[in-house]
Amino acid sequence: MKLNDINIRDPYIIKAEGKYYMYGTRSATTWSYGDGFDCYISEDLENWEGPKEIFHRPEGFFADKQYWAPECVEKDGYYYLVATLGSDKDPIGCYALRSTKPDGPFEPYSKRLTPEGVKCLDGTVYTDPEGTSWLVYSRSFENGCRGYMDCIQLASDLSHSIGEAFTLFDAAEAKWVVPFPYAKEEFGVDGDVYFTDGPCLQIMEDSKLYMTWSSWGTQNEYAVGVAVSDNGSLKGPWRQVDEAMFPVDGGHGMFFTDYDGKMYFTLHYPNEKLHEHPVFYPVTVKDGNLVLVK
Repeated sequence: MKLNDINIRDPYIIKAEGKYYMYGTRSATTWSYGDGFDCYISEDLENWEGPKEIFHRPEGFFADKQYWAPECVEKDGYYYLVATLGSDKDPIGCYALRSTKPDGPFEPYSKRLTPEGVKCLDGTVYTDPEGTSWLVYSRSFENGCRGYMDCIQLASDLSHSIGEAFTLFDAAEAKWVVPFPYAKEEFGVDGDVYFTDGPCLQIMEDSKLYMTWSSWGTQNEYAVGVAVSDNGSLKGPWRQVDEAMFPVDGGHGMFFTDYDGKMYFTLHYPNEKLHEHPVFYPVTVKDGNLVLVK
């Protein structure tokens, strides 16, 4: 199958065993009951096999909805699927599943990685140049209407988080972001409500640390923007690029490099249930910003 045939949100790609493995949120169950995650496998980024189910909800497992944004990380001989999971009893949060293979099967592994009692989503693992791993994630606007991008340190084996979470920035700082117009209608939240989604971090050739993230943009669509830590530190300060990198009808992307060393940015497009699919764009750095080559 081709990319247009793969109906997922939040695509995430790794290289392993000479192949490419792509993970994502099942479009059909994004906003309803959920019970698992899939992956797709390719040798050339054009022709894909799948979906192959890599995790299915075990009997008695707490999460039965909000199976979102699985990201696969290889560390010390294991593959960790860091994902958002939710239920009616527990606030939505981020957890790690674990396997010895990139295509699973994955099994429940970690404790809750995001703070207890706080609704959080879209966690991504960033390992800094000193070797410390961090979870960067979105704190739901139901726990702060400015849309906070937070961070917490992880144990070396990703089994639990360490210490207190802290905020990197909030969505209202970015000029390309506007309040979410459906917050009252869909979530019962009043006032100007901003949100952050889908962070991904990458140190580029200019030694700056770049973060792509998604929110509601000025063109009244889901969009992707860029924040930059000019000193390369995760703790910032973070500078928001004024214009969205992908301003209309797509979001939640990530960087990956092919086997020839070429870097791409992938995201889902369009932002419409049952019609989303992954798209790939080469990405370059220009004047302290990221540019997609379309």
